Amino acid sequence: QLPAGRLQLTLYQYKTCPFCSKVRAFLDYHGLPYEIVEVNPIMRKEIKFSSYRKVPILLANAGSPLQLNDSSVIISAIKTYLISKRNSLEEIVSFYPPMKTVTEQGKEVFEYGNKYWLMLDEKETKRVYPVKEVRVEEMKWRKWADDWLVHLISPNVYRTPREALASFDYIVREGKFGTVEGFFAKYMGAVAMFFISKRLKKRHHLQDNVREDLYEAVNEWVKAVGKHRLFMGGNQPNLADLAVYGVLRVMEGLEAFDDMMVHTKIQPWYQRMEEVIQKAEV
Repeated sequence: QLPAGRLQLTLYQYKTCPFCSKVRAFLDYHGLPYEIVEVNPIMRKEIKFSSYRKVPILLANAGSPLQLNDSSVIISAIKTYLISKRNSLEEIVSFYPPMKTVTEQGKEVFEYGNKYWLMLDEKETKRVYPVKEVRVEEMKWRKWADDWLVHLISPNVYRTPREALASFDYIVREGKFGTVEGFFAKYMGAVAMFFISKRLKKRHHLQDNVREDLYEAVNEWVKAVGKHRLFMGGNQPNLADLAVYGVLRVMEGLEAFDDMMVHTKIQPWYQRMEEVIQKAEV
């Protein structure tokens, strides 16, 4: 628990972005108050102060202002700060250096070193991860959420023209758009994303029916949690639980989400996650 006002947080986000949703799930579960700035996804003028042009961005002030980029870095750095009282947040963030890499498509991107690690000393590590396997498992599934699960969202929510339109209706309703801009974003965006989702399907080698990939992934997660644990973290969610929940939550209210609830075994775990996060927010 932190003294009131010790950590001032502002999250720059798109409400429907799975990476932003992961960060919100983490902050909400840990009872950390934060302000939200909804970014216009076309103009992005709200983040013009930043050379890093993606969301989420978290501005954190724990004595001095600091910008944190990348959802997994944000989560690892803030979690380390909550556990370890030794280091300043600035020092902790320096343990996650940005590294420039080039994608298969020849695009320059920033990747962050150590992003699934909590930077703890031996005593703190023992307290959080009583056995080494617990830490390894959490890191493995956090990475899985970023590298695989998140890539199943777009092909599923934009699977058909009708689903693409329903998804963009939701995006425009929840996002920051002007009236005219919202109208064009809804119809042009739906058409564009329907075709982009087909490209993504090919890029990630998904099955013809992309729902099958979603069902398989979700059941793989449920199997990993197992029948004898409430969460992967045991009686309470760990960072992997929060990451998977955050990613899946962006489909709520859409056909893909309803299908997932009916055709997989995710529902009991998902409802437990909702309950613990709602309790923490009160």
